[in-house]
Amino acid sequence: MEDFRRTYLRLCKEGGVEPQESVLAQLQETRGVAAGSRLDLRGHSLSVDTCAVLGKVLHKDTLFTELALSDCMLTEEGAKLLLNGLCANTTVKVLDLKGNNLRSTGAEALGKLLVRNKTLCRLVLEWNALGMWEEAFSVFCEGLATNACLTQLDLRNNQINHQGASELCLALKRNSTLQELDVRWNNIGLLGGRSFLEALQQNRTLTHLEMAGNNIPSDTLKALEQAMDHNSDRQSTMRESRSRTQVLSKEIQILKEEKGRQFLSLMETIDKQRDEMGRSTRSATTSIHVGQLQEALNERKSVVNSLTAKFQMTEAALAMSEQKNHNLGELLTRVKTEKDEQRERQSRERKKEQEDSALREGKLLREMNSMSETNVQLKNKLEKMESRCKSQQDQIFELKQELTNSTAELKLRLAQAEERLEMEKKRSKQSLEDMDNLRQKEVDHVNRHLDESERALQDRILKLEGQRIQLEEELSRAKAACVTERAQAEEELGKVRVQVRLEEQQRVSGLEEKLRGLRQSRDESQSHCSQQKQTIAELQARSGQQSIETDGLRRRIEELQQELSGKDQEKVAEVSRVRVELQEQMGHLQAERTAQGGLKEKIAALEREMKVLASNHREAILDKESEISSLFEKLRLREAEIQRMREDEAQRASFLQNAILTYVQGSPLHYSPKK
Repeated sequence: MEDFRRTYLRLCKEGGVEPQESVLAQLQETRGVAAGSRLDLRGHSLSVDTCAVLGKVLHKDTLFTELALSDCMLTEEGAKLLLNGLCANTTVKVLDLKGNNLRSTGAEALGKLLVRNKTLCRLVLEWNALGMWEEAFSVFCEGLATNACLTQLDLRNNQINHQGASELCLALKRNSTLQELDVRWNNIGLLGGRSFLEALQQNRTLTHLEMAGNNIPSDTLKALEQAMDHNSDRQSTMRESRSRTQVLSKEIQILKEEKGRQFLSLMETIDKQRDEMGRSTRSATTSIHVGQLQEALNERKSVVNSLTAKFQMTEAALAMSEQKNHNLGELLTRVKTEKDEQRERQSRERKKEQEDSALREGKLLREMNSMSETNVQLKNKLEKMESRCKSQQDQIFELKQELTNSTAELKLRLAQAEERLEMEKKRSKQSLEDMDNLRQKEVDHVNRHLDESERALQDRILKLEGQRIQLEEELSRAKAACVTERAQAEEELGKVRVQVRLEEQQRVSGLEEKLRGLRQSRDESQSHCSQQKQTIAELQARSGQQSIETDGLRRRIEELQQELSGKDQEKVAEVSRVRVELQEQMGHLQAERTAQGGLKEKIAALEREMKVLASNHREAILDKESEISSLFEKLRLREAEIQRMREDEAQRASFLQNAILTYVQGSPLHYSPKK
């Protein structure tokens, strides 16, 4: 470690770079550690110059076997310099580059590292962006295809789409060493899943594959799991066959060595016997010695015969071992053929499932198209109703203008009548004094009558306004109650859904049925919203004669529409979140199939409770709709009464005007004889 630190400081000094304090502190903490240690620089922000110096140091380093550089805020240039230095490293086996936002240049540098480095076994690239640039990611995949030492690769959260998945699958077809691959939380999709299935038909070494959070259908995930099981079984059988062949080869080698030693010992004994025979013949002392030598020779022949018998037995054992090896090879070929047949059957089943899924997708697309068409029709109806409302508002404005014009004309006529009265008063002061008193009395009486009628009308208008306000409050309370009840029902449904998800985790078919139920409830809520919009539009059309009240009602209706849209968005988000969670948990549901027999009754009971809650919710909604319709009817009756009172008031005003005009016009003619 001290040598590494001195080399780092020397290269910083030669390159004119200021040594980074965090790196020096980390090296100081790990001082004195023996070879085979770990260099941990996690969380330290490394500059480009520091990365260049570290790359030069790691180029010839033989100390560290694991390098942790997660969350180091590496730039593209810094990552390139650091990885170029690691290309010639011969000791680092684990490299962690998590959370460094590596993109195009980083992906190309990683591809070069995989091509040149011959010792790296585990590579962690979680929380980067390698899949954003297709050309750079293809370079990375090319390096992975030619690599012959990497066994574990982590590519979680790298924004890999289906095209990047196809490039990765092409690399897997050529790679023969990678055993574990983690591509969770990307955007691989259906096409990427199919590409992985095609790659696994050729790749025989990948035994562990994580694919959660990629929007891949459940049937494709099951097929991938089956392919992983086949690969793991194949690897286990291959390991067993290798171990058996190694044991047999060792036994054969031991037998050969024993045979060689026995043969050498036999040759030595024969040579010794020959030397003894030669010495005995040369000496020729006695025949007794010759007989002893003959006996010894006979004993040696028996030993040779026993050795030949042992040699024949070892040859028979070797033949039997070879026969066993041949039988094991035949068994392995039969297992391979069975695996191929199973793979073909699974491929046929997968094709059938894919066709079924395509049909289901087509049905869903048709349903979505129909729903979009109905939505467009409803929008057109809403636009038509708004145009009608605008036209009615224009008519109201025109009526108001006509009313103001008529009031102005009446005022002018009254002014003219007053002028004429003043002229008549001047001309006939004496003759009209009595008539002035009488007219004054009549005018006072008429004014009192008018004041009383105005006060009565104002009282009635105030009462009607109070009733209208009460009706509006009742309407708002009813709408708020509807909203609260709907929220409560949604909360209850959410609680039931959470309980079913946490306690039972039922089968995929049950989850699909729940999704259908949620879609039906969403459609019902959308239809209910459309009905409410239609009723609101009718209310606007009916209350078009009162501009001030219509403005307030329109604002309230817009608020309700916003709340409903917010609820719809929340419901869509909840449904999408539930889909994601269900896709996450579908992988865990396979292991718990056996424990779901006793949970079916609970699921049925919960479904019955959900049906009861849904029926209660629908009944409550129907009651509230009936109350709203009754309130609308009351409001319409009140508006009709107000309209009738206005018409009566207009008639009275016209009668009064006609009476005044006839009185003013007829008064001078009536009293002309007194003049």
